[in-house]
Amino acid sequence: MQKITPFLWFDNNAEEAANFYVSVFKNSEVLKVARYNDAGPGPKGSVMTIEFELNGLEFIALNAGPTFKFTEAISFVVNCETQEEVDYYWERLSEGGAKSHCGWLKDKFGLSWQVTPTILGKLMADKDPEKAKRVMETMLQMDKLDIEPLQRAYEG
Repeated sequence: MQKITPFLWFDNNAEEAANFYVSVFKNSEVLKVARYNDAGPGPKGSVMTIEFELNGLEFIALNAGPTFKFTEAISFVVNCETQEEVDYYWERLSEGGAKSHCGWLKDKFGLSWQVTPTILGKLMADKDPEKAKRVMETMLQMDKLDIEPLQRAYEG
């Protein structure tokens, strides 16, 4: 069991969300479903929690009503090795949601994601401040991140 597990609060669609995420990420599966009983507070037999795994990382989703909503203050970063991966996750995760800037998006459940090429960290952390500046300026013009223009900016 992992030491820290993301716990996601949904209004009443935790199972739909878990099934969606499992369909997007490879090596993923629903692990366990717990249902409300006579004690409530949800309707008897409805999903209370659903545990699922996305590419080795376990999550728990809870159906607990509309009290809390997701914000951009918490997001999940999807590290992508290739542009094909960036394109895939950008399109799949934003289906029914909203695309934003600099690789950020909200999925149809309101959860924020950052779809990021792994090379970006290396380019942004270069010891040459001019290279890092060019990469930052290029990235700030993007919605979905595109590796080739970022590399061109880095190279000057």
